[in-house]
Amino acid sequence: MPSPYLEILRSPRVAAVLLLGFSSGLPLALTGGTLQAWLTVSGVDIMTIAWFSWIGIPYLLKFLWSPLMDRYVPPFLGRRRGWMLLTQLALILGIAGMAFSSPGANLWRLGCLALGVAFTSASQDIVIDAYRADLLPAQERGMGAAVGVLGYRVAMLASGGLALILADQIGWRQTFLAMAALMGVGILTSLAAPEPAVRGTPPRTLREAVVEPLKDLLSRPGALQLLALIALYKFGDALAGTLTTAFLIRGIGFSLTDVGTINKALGLASLLLGGLVGGLLLVRMSLVRALLLFGALQAISNLSFAALAWAGKSYPLLVFAVGFENLASGMGTAAFVAFAMALCNHNFSATQYALLSALASLGRILFGPVTGGLVEAMGWANFFVLTFVAALPGLWLVWRMRAQIDAVAEAQPRAG
Repeated sequence: MPSPYLEILRSPRVAAVLLLGFSSGLPLALTGGTLQAWLTVSGVDIMTIAWFSWIGIPYLLKFLWSPLMDRYVPPFLGRRRGWMLLTQLALILGIAGMAFSSPGANLWRLGCLALGVAFTSASQDIVIDAYRADLLPAQERGMGAAVGVLGYRVAMLASGGLALILADQIGWRQTFLAMAALMGVGILTSLAAPEPAVRGTPPRTLREAVVEPLKDLLSRPGALQLLALIALYKFGDALAGTLTTAFLIRGIGFSLTDVGTINKALGLASLLLGGLVGGLLLVRMSLVRALLLFGALQAISNLSFAALAWAGKSYPLLVFAVGFENLASGMGTAAFVAFAMALCNHNFSATQYALLSALASLGRILFGPVTGGLVEAMGWANFFVLTFVAALPGLWLVWRMRAQIDAVAEAQPRAG
């Protein structure tokens, strides 16, 4: 008798989620860690680099235009796949445009192009998240969330670690052009991916597309606490990741190749393990237990970077910290995504998931400029200890709201 785990892994729906996770993750590092490394080696000061983290603001505000992607249907490939194809084509153009800019000659032009890529990437995320929530049945959510995280992180490895290595060898222009070409993975997947078996009904008016998703979310039992949990669950993890690349290069003294091969490439092995373990555990254990266990691990993993800051340049400690952080963060993200998918109504999944993921991005985006000042005031080690403390309120909320979370996990997807 075939194993249910193997059946899930062979699902074409899970395969599509894996490849779309890659397409979703690829632009993020190009406007985040990789851009941060480019600015760092070009001699841009740390406060300017911290302010550049606000390029990610579209990821925080994407719920503002997500109703348009619920309300309007492109004339090809349907409501979800049509929007995916349009945003992916725009991303290829934007990333290629970044290739022909530089921090030294035209910093603001590079910043504006990066902002445009972030906006288009956030738009792609809106529709990919909605497609995933519409596509996966309840029994595939856990593994689907895990492989989506895996595809996302493999893409960040390509546009993060591989991009840094390539930049050392062939320069930034050719590197960004290569990253633009990799977006072809998303285009091919959008063309071939299956349509959801249960399709929500598009809102009849733009007003309905704006009002009804929020009304639906706020009608849930304990709605405000659920939204607070979404905002706080990965807050400490996101806060720690804001300046990790600058910490390793400038704070500790590792080279671009060190950061590319160890900080980024090592993440692939730990994420492969974390994705498989996280997905299997999400099939076997309750969502509450997964959120607690994975959340505790991702909080503790921040302390490994504090230990690295105290110890100084240590390759064994770098390997441990990077492996632990990627494993724990991948598992925590898988549990978060499964929880967020369970909260979505198929009629408004683009808007609802965009709102939920925007709340989860507060630590990485809204507090980005603050992190530069915190590092200057308290040092790298104390900063990472602070990010551990920042993760604790989210864990407390999971424990307090375990009954509501169980109810959400057991509910059937809503549509119609």
